[in-house]
Amino acid sequence: MKPILDNPLYYLENFQLVLDWLTTRYNDLLTADEREFIASFQSLPSNAQALFVRMVMRKGEFFRLTKLNYAEIGDPQMAIAPLIAAGWVESDPMLSIDQLFEVLSKPEITSIFDLTAPIKQSKKAEQLCYLRDRVGPAKRYSCWHSSSQETLVQITNQALCDRLRLIFFGNCHQDWSEFVLSDLGIYRYESVEISLESRGFQTRGDIDDYLRLQQYRDLFEQDAQISIACSHALSLHIQNKWIDRRRHKFMFQLGQAAEKCKDWDLAIHIYQRTFYPGVRARLIRTFEKNGQSLQALDLLNEALTAPENEAELQQLQRSAPRLQRRLGHKQVGVANPSSVERMDLQLPYPGEAYSVENVVRDFLHRDDAPVFYVENSLINSLFGLLCWKAIFKPVSGAFFHPFHRGPVDLTSVDFYARRQDIFEQCFNQLETGEYATTILQTYVEKQGMQSPFVFWSLLDHTLIDLALTCIPASHLKLWFTRILSDVKLNRNGFPDLIQFWPQEKRYNMIEVKGPGDRLQDNQKRMMEYCLTHQMPIAVCYLEWCEVSL
Repeated sequence: MKPILDNPLYYLENFQLVLDWLTTRYNDLLTADEREFIASFQSLPSNAQALFVRMVMRKGEFFRLTKLNYAEIGDPQMAIAPLIAAGWVESDPMLSIDQLFEVLSKPEITSIFDLTAPIKQSKKAEQLCYLRDRVGPAKRYSCWHSSSQETLVQITNQALCDRLRLIFFGNCHQDWSEFVLSDLGIYRYESVEISLESRGFQTRGDIDDYLRLQQYRDLFEQDAQISIACSHALSLHIQNKWIDRRRHKFMFQLGQAAEKCKDWDLAIHIYQRTFYPGVRARLIRTFEKNGQSLQALDLLNEALTAPENEAELQQLQRSAPRLQRRLGHKQVGVANPSSVERMDLQLPYPGEAYSVENVVRDFLHRDDAPVFYVENSLINSLFGLLCWKAIFKPVSGAFFHPFHRGPVDLTSVDFYARRQDIFEQCFNQLETGEYATTILQTYVEKQGMQSPFVFWSLLDHTLIDLALTCIPASHLKLWFTRILSDVKLNRNGFPDLIQFWPQEKRYNMIEVKGPGDRLQDNQKRMMEYCLTHQMPIAVCYLEWCEVSL
């Protein structure tokens, strides 16, 4: 990491980059006040621009002027004057008691208000609860704190700047720190050619829909009733597919919340109105909990004719015997899963902080048969390195700003289809033997770049060389094909350890289970896949001896 950014106004340049990007690519979607803001920003003195951006990039919207001292900006009084004149900053703003508590420290609170014991010694949050109904409406800062000698200011267009940030990133979770982390070299992103037509929002309605949905999510997280949140979500008529997927995901989460409250009728009402993956299995289970076993079995039988994925099929097969038995129907047998190689170990208890995976790894490790803790990292990384060009192909709408860790449509059903030609080229290398060279070359050339598949911290040349030596190309193709068949589902569930026998060019994957631990559903599906395709896999059950190390 660089010790200091060479340009002290780096943040101002980054903010200007966003404004230029929005003007070039989204100008037709911007409102009049957003366009006016961008134009007005250019006319401000540079010190005022810099101070404004400093405030935008900090938390909250209230600031003590004494805390806004930056060497590259100079006198904050001079820098803030044009912002106050433009109406972008208000001096001595109105504050509610909650906002005042955000600004002041506990000693300052106790000096302003005549608090008696035990409230005076209470936590700040308890003091706020005590005062909230006793101090009246909002006041100016100078009225709250008449003895203060400093100026408090409020940035008045934070919401507008947040909208511009949303339009640029296409989401609410990325913020201005992305630029800093990139400038420092902490995060490095693949350079993808982004056409002018490639953007996250196609209409102003898309932006408004996203904001409304986010507002409803925020309200729910602030303890809004599930039924009210559901009503809000159902009121949205979203045309943009990826935003509507977010709405369906929110509905699914609301259904889960209703289940948690054991409000089965509400959960059913919600689940019947969303199409998020996994909802059908939840609906079947909720019907059953609500005493509607016949409806549950009817839906289960319908789902069995066309399960959405392996996970749903697994859940259906688990639920079917129970429902059939409850209704007195003839039970249809389910094939028993194939037998997985079992390893039983009894080892001395380490007597200190440990992980069962590392204990087994160290016990099995030999110079001629090394063992590595890899879990989901190794196979995903080999896939990501081989198929780098396909994953980062500049498909329309998949990338629309410079800070994408991966394509936006990564978990969409058409992710593979939209890049089929490049993926086929990558997979052909598994037939010709070129894949090893490509993987090693990509490992060197793209070192440290953000990727949805590559776990850089767990990779090194030794591990990659052993994997390419010991895992047959045919097995890699099976792994990679499985990942691509359902990216969201099949990136997980890989065994904890892998052991290599380089002299024999073979390997074994090992899932470790400590005392009382059981296989998870995704691990069971992974093992069944391995057994079906005759790929080596084992489960190691570890128990502790009485003798400690």
